[in-house]
Amino acid sequence: MLKKRSAFASFGGSTEFYSHSSDRCKTDMNFAVYLPPQAQTTPVPVLYFLSGLTCTDETFMIKAGAQRIASELGIMLIAPDTSPRGDRIPDVEEWDFGVGAGFYVDAVVEPWRSNFQMYSYVTNELPKLIAHSFPVAKSSTGQPIQSICGHSMGGHGALVCGLRNAEAYRSISAFAPIGAPMESPWGRKALQGYLGDDHGLWQDYDASELLAEYDHPAPILIDQGLQDNFLETQLKLDSFESACHRSAQPLILRRHPEYDHGYYFIASFIEDHLRHHHRYLSL
Repeated sequence: MLKKRSAFASFGGSTEFYSHSSDRCKTDMNFAVYLPPQAQTTPVPVLYFLSGLTCTDETFMIKAGAQRIASELGIMLIAPDTSPRGDRIPDVEEWDFGVGAGFYVDAVVEPWRSNFQMYSYVTNELPKLIAHSFPVAKSSTGQPIQSICGHSMGGHGALVCGLRNAEAYRSISAFAPIGAPMESPWGRKALQGYLGDDHGLWQDYDASELLAEYDHPAPILIDQGLQDNFLETQLKLDSFESACHRSAQPLILRRHPEYDHGYYFIASFIEDHLRHHHRYLSL
């Protein structure tokens, strides 16, 4: 059952914040929705945005400035939270692991496995809830018409979810994603902590590794700031670019001088991402 926490008029539509009881995560989960004005009269396609470390379901909706273009294009925006939360949820005193840092994997290690099922939540449970509760456009086969985007840890999530479920997402894009988590300190910490020692499981959540088996028919769009403090140490985009070349995965990788890792960067190029996705959501 959905609980509407708040709603705000925005560019002729509505930015809304919800919570619901999640079967996968076994706790209440939060998400945000932007309903463009077109959704008042007709079903509309959906763009999922996965946020990065320490972010919540509110971060993208407040900071990215995406609603204006989503209103023009008639795209519903969905921003899930980055992890389960609450008094019953295990946590550690670390900003890059635990609450706020679910890494979009299905944990298999205790105490995380009971609640931290973010991959299944994002790719299965939440889309079913959204399609049931909101006016989502569907294809002739009944499939929700949707695409996926993300930033940093969420960029990693968008790449992994999109590649492993190419039939479900018409296009993929990312801002400054963790492109090769098995080479990244953030990635290794999360994969070890949530998945244990089985590197075969790690490969299931590393986009550079997945490209040996999976691809996507649409070109993947990535924007990266060259003043990003995490570019060399954490993001490993050169590894992802090389993996795309080896697998012949179409890739649009744009490198921007002077831009960093934050939301001023995202806000500068979010319109390009929405228009990129709109081309495929309109097919």
